[in-house]
Amino acid sequence: MDQITFHYDTVLSDVHLLLPNSRHLMARLNRVGQPGTGEQHTMATPLEDVGKQVWRGAFLLADLILSQPTTFRGATVLELGAGTGLTSVVMATVAKTVYCTDVGEDLLSMCQKNVTLNRHLMEPAGGEVRVRLLDWLRHDLCTDADAEFGWTEDEVADLHDNTTIIIAADVCYDDDLTDALFRTLYRICNNLRLPCTTYLSIEKRLNFTLRHLDISCEAYDHFRHCLCEMQELKDGRTCFTVEQVKPSFPQCLLYERIEQLELWKVTAVPV
Repeated sequence: MDQITFHYDTVLSDVHLLLPNSRHLMARLNRVGQPGTGEQHTMATPLEDVGKQVWRGAFLLADLILSQPTTFRGATVLELGAGTGLTSVVMATVAKTVYCTDVGEDLLSMCQKNVTLNRHLMEPAGGEVRVRLLDWLRHDLCTDADAEFGWTEDEVADLHDNTTIIIAADVCYDDDLTDALFRTLYRICNNLRLPCTTYLSIEKRLNFTLRHLDISCEAYDHFRHCLCEMQELKDGRTCFTVEQVKPSFPQCLLYERIEQLELWKVTAVPV
């Protein structure tokens, strides 16, 4: 196994994937999957590359999908900030089409490899994962025919006409990105023809801050603020309702379901 060098901005993941050969392995970024591995991810990354790791929020969402398959069966689904693509793969075992989105060619390439490695899990239900570029800082989808992970016009139409489920797993760790996420969510929901339900998982991370000289959860607090703003929004186009989902559904995957893990449900209905 390659040696990892840790820097001041290195972020460690405490999630280890249990692979079919009964060993906990780490697949380094941009490496072709080893024989027998069912997932590529990294265990340590710089802060800007945290999407290349697997976080507990992805497993919590996957548990929801596996526990309530009828909720998602046959649906067209959009995942925002998909990272390694684990939750999209699980979703495709019951859904019809999953648009698995993120930014960065290296990340999207790794995600595509994971989808390919796990295609056998999706085939029985006929589900399909399409890995696509979706930048929260842009106001449109990339439809450049030369872009490797660009959208076709038919896919954009399918997204807007048929999407009823949006998911995002543990993507709120930076206030600016959280703002961008909610702007993207608002924009997409306003373009959807059908009512849509969004499931957002988040882990409340406690940090000691010099500003407060105390333990705080600033990223989580900002996430909750954005949820409140969305529910209070009155624009005459879409009505948003927000509720917390208690994680009382069965745990199907091997990870620690800590009390700081939360799941939120946002329902968007065209006015």
